[in-house]
Amino acid sequence: MSTLVEANVLSLSVPERIQLVEDIWDTIAEVPEEVGLTTDQKAELDRRLDAYHQNPNEGSPWGMVRERVRGRQ
Repeated sequence: MSTLVEANVLSLSVPERIQLVEDIWDTIAEVPEEVGLTTDQKAELDRRLDAYHQNPNEGSPWGMVRERVRGRQ
């Protein structure tokens, strides 16, 4: 992989830098097993999963939440 130099990155336009970040994120998302969680993050995920199992009808599906958030813009 070629080395990114700060000056080169900063010479890109804002849309180009956003695209670069998206491209980098996509490469990270391809290997989720390599993204570690802290003990606190794991505990929080476990707590939320337990809460869901105790009351699976509470809350809203992601699609509904996304639409509510987008409607606020």
